[in-house]
Order: sequence, then structure tokens, then C-alpha cells
Amino acid sequence: MCGICGFVNYGAFDRDHDHRVIGSMHQRLIHRGPDAQDTLQFGNVALGFTRLSIIGLQDGMQPLTNEDGSLVLICNGEIFNYIELKESLLLKGHTFKTATDVEVLLHLYEEHGPAFLNQLNGQFAFALYDKRQQRLFCARDQLGIIPFYYTFAKDTFIFASEIKAILEHPHVSAATDLTGLDQVLTFAGLISPRTMFRDIRSLENGHYLLVNERGEIKDVEYWDLIYPEESMIPDADEAYYTSKLGELFNESVRLRLRADVPSGLYVSGGLDSSIIAMKVKQLMPDAGRLGFSIDFTDSIHSESVYQQLIAKASGVTLHQKLFPYHEITDRLKTSVYYSECPIKETYNTASMALSETVRRLQQKVILSGEGADEFFAGYVGYRFDKMKMLSGTTTPASAAEMELRNRLWGNPDFFYERNYLEYEGIKRSLYSAAVNDTFDTVNCLNYPLINQDRVKGRDILNTRAYIDYKIRLVDHLVSDHGDRMAMANSVEVRYPFLDKNLVEFSAAIPSELKLNGFTEKYILRKMGEPVLPQQIMEREKFHFIAPGSPYLLQQNNEYINELLSFDRIKRQGYFNPATIDELAARYRQEGFTINAPYETDLLITVITFGMLLDTFFE
Repeated sequence: MCGICGFVNYGAFDRDHDHRVIGSMHQRLIHRGPDAQDTLQFGNVALGFTRLSIIGLQDGMQPLTNEDGSLVLICNGEIFNYIELKESLLLKGHTFKTATDVEVLLHLYEEHGPAFLNQLNGQFAFALYDKRQQRLFCARDQLGIIPFYYTFAKDTFIFASEIKAILEHPHVSAATDLTGLDQVLTFAGLISPRTMFRDIRSLENGHYLLVNERGEIKDVEYWDLIYPEESMIPDADEAYYTSKLGELFNESVRLRLRADVPSGLYVSGGLDSSIIAMKVKQLMPDAGRLGFSIDFTDSIHSESVYQQLIAKASGVTLHQKLFPYHEITDRLKTSVYYSECPIKETYNTASMALSETVRRLQQKVILSGEGADEFFAGYVGYRFDKMKMLSGTTTPASAAEMELRNRLWGNPDFFYERNYLEYEGIKRSLYSAAVNDTFDTVNCLNYPLINQDRVKGRDILNTRAYIDYKIRLVDHLVSDHGDRMAMANSVEVRYPFLDKNLVEFSAAIPSELKLNGFTEKYILRKMGEPVLPQQIMEREKFHFIAPGSPYLLQQNNEYINELLSFDRIKRQGYFNPATIDELAARYRQEGFTINAPYETDLLITVITFGMLLDTFFE
């Protein structure tokens, strides 16, 4: 995992000026690659790279070139199946000069052009410049684990692993994207290609860009998760699906243990991370590993008993980071700096504290369990859908709400998290008069969110799974929460449940093997049954949460109070200061809590948006 940045000038350029600019850009990414840094300029192209050394420790520095120097590559991430790809390329006569994984990208491009991407099993974002065609080829991995941001400003295409590097370019100025803010208020977080910065885009997962010699940009989807239509779902053969899933999971874990540095595990005490821990022990029983977990100071949120249980069963040496709640306030602004967006829950601060512990103990690679909930029916929404289906009821909704659902999801009966027209009234009460005057432009529901062809004709479980993957997983759980909070401390997180082959197979598994009766992730439990402790198998799902804005307000923190002050809110012009005052007074009341997930913590978004403004805009 590393940091990449660069730009291509399509107008006049000054080499000395560009040298200073690319130097400033890549300096903003040192946290992603503290081991080594370099820049390269040729013609109208400038590239920057910061390295976190994991594979090919001695010779893996980038930028990399092919044999004749006509292709130049910078890549952030890992190609897990590089050994197998390299073997096939050697048989075709290609010559390799390093032991690093990403060199296969150069030779695959020589063989196939951009068409090679689905041969890759990994997590990656890269930029490859083809000197012969004067073409820049940029891609983001299938599941969007690695970020890639870009903009086109004043005849210049500019890109980076994080937006803060793009903002170092003098052609770019920070301006808020209010539709991005509305996305955060409405859903779990941002949804690509939207960002919080006007005119700066996030490359969507499973997409690549071609930028030609005139600076014209072509955005191509090369992969998406395709669920079978209901009429094509095969009969359930539990033994076959369990066995095949086990094989794919074994391979996924095996590939994600490839590294020239030690790798550890996140140990939450839940089903998903426990399966990974036990599988690692099974595959490499003699390799001592470190496990890392967050433990809260109160018994309500503590999972310590289960974390210690699975650590003992899997043989890992567990390091528990005790997370006192005052650290939320202390770390919140820093987490916003790395996330580059407002956040809906404060647990980003706990995740960042956990990766800090990992790095302090000199670990660079961690395996984590994200993705299982989305692809194996792990959320409560899947059970609610089944209850409604069995009872023959629907979620009450007005004709206008059903029309909106149909516009969003292609299904007037599909309920996703809330009634959005009702919630529109809440958002309008939050926004200032100026924002409400342009609400139709700001409202994120007036823009497409998913490709409806991918849910048309699918059963309800697969419909929800696809939407969860697109709306929640990609840009929130594995981006602002996953990649950013780990890379803030130079830690690479790998996700066995987000293996491309495993995810594609999950789409073909019959729904009744994911949600069996009302047992969520049924087939994962069957797969893990031979190795998991019974207490983990029988445990109810526990949501990783941390206290929200009522806790912050009740601490009477001077900075938090100032962020919500009437004068500041009025001066900034985004929110209604009277509404914010009223909410803050209610949240400050002793004993006040938010009933999640049925109530939304509105002020945490206002607070963290204020921190975003302080950090990047004011």
C-alpha cells in the first residue's frame, strides 16, 4: 500500500514549476508511504510516489518502467495473484527486473492493453502512462478498496490517492460540494464519483479511465457484481455451496498472507474476524501472529471476553487497545483530516487508534473481516425483508414515497433505511435558507445512485445486497473507515471476504443459504463450524459502535461548542443556526441518547462538517 499522485499538462507547462508542485503533492501522502519517496518528470507528465514496503523490499521502488521505457507505472496497493500471473508472462517471453508484485501490470498491459484488469486479484489503484500512445490509463480495483481521486483543471489532468494531495496543485481550489454533504446526511457516507470537493471526483470501483493526448477522458466500467435473476437461481445444494465457498475462502486468505513483512489480524470477537483468525491458524499453524482489538471502558460496548476467546483458540498474541471515550473528542478532527469528509459515527476515531497500535508494534499488514455482512445477509434489514415477505405486508408509504423508491431503486416497495420524503423535511430544517433555495440541485436523491439494471428481476435479498455493496461498503466501510483510518498510521488492511472470486461466487449462492430462516450468514457459519468455538457460533451480531454527538456535547468541550455556535453556523451559511441551537440544547440534556438505528445523529455530521471546513476550506 502506498501513495500515488501526478498530473499531465495539456497546455503550456514549466518544468521547474511542475517539479515544485509534484514535490508538494507527494509530501501530503507521506503517511501512506513513509519508507521511501520519489518523483519523476518526463515531457508534460509529472508523477509522485510514496512507498510502504511490503513485497519486494529491496527492489520494489516506483515509478516502474517496462523493458524499453515506453510504459511508466505508479501503483498503490497489492496484486495478490502476482506469482501466478508472473509465471504465465515469463512463459510468453517477458522479462522482469524486480521481485515486486505490481510489475506484472506493465507486462499485462503490453499483452492485452486495458483489457487485462479482470485477471487481477487484488486491491489496487494505479496510473500507467503509455508514451507511444501519449495516453494515461488509470484504474481502481473491483471492490474499490483503494481510493483514486482526479480532476481536470486549466488544461491539466490531476490525480492522487487522497484529495489533500490534489489540493496542493495551484490549478485547484477547495470548494464544497453540497450534494456530497447531502449524501453524507442521507446515507452512510459519500458515494462515488461524488466527493466533498466540487469538481474533484472519486473513480468508481470496477472502473478505469483513459486520458488521451488531447486530455479527453473516457470512463469505462470493467467489472460489477452481477446477481442472477430470480428465474435463474439454481436449486440449493448446501454441501456443494459450503464446500466451494470454503475452497475460495482458503485461497483468499492464502493470497492475502503473501507479504515480505509480518502480517497480523484484527480480532473483533465477531463471526467474520473469528473465521479469518481460525483459517489463518489452519493454513499456517506454526506462524506466530499478533492480533489487535478495540476494547471500550464500559461493559455495554466491550467485546473483550469474545476477543480473548478467539485469540486463545487461534493462537494469536492479542493486543487490546483500551479506548476511553475522551479520545473521541481528541481524535475526531484528525480522523476528518484523513477521511476528507464528514462522518456519521465516531467509531472512525477508534479505528484510527487501533491502527496506531498496530504500527507501534511494527506491523504493516492486517487482515480484517469487512464485506461478509453485505454479501452474506448480515444486517437486520435482510431479516426485516423476510418478515415482510412472509407476512405479506409492505412498509407503509405514501404514493409520492413509493414513486421516489421506484426512481431510486427501480422498485416502489423496496424500503432502504428510511422514508426519504419524510427525511427530506428533516434535512430542510437543518439547512440554511440559502441552501434550501437551491435544494433541488443539492438533493442527492435527484441524481442516479445505482445501475437499476443490476437489481431488476432479482430477489429481495440480492437487491438489498447489491445496494448495500454500492451505497455502504465501497466508499464508507472500506474507504473513509477502512483505508483512511489504517493508512493514517501506514498500515495496509486486507479483506479476505472481498476477494473478487469469492464475491462473484457469493452472488450465485441461493438466498436461503445466506439467510436461513432468520439466521443471518448461515453458510458462513456452516463453513466455520468445524473450527469455530461454539460461543462464537451462537453469538448474536454485535455492532461496532462508539458514543456520538450527545456524548461530545455533554462533555462541554470548548471546540465542539464553538463549532455549533449560532454565530459560526450563521456565518458559514450551510445550516440553520436556530435548528442547530435547538438540537444542541436537546442533545446536551443529561441522560439524552439517540435510539440507533431508528434515529439519526444529526449533529455529528454538522460537527464533523465544521471540522472539514476548518481543515480544508477556511
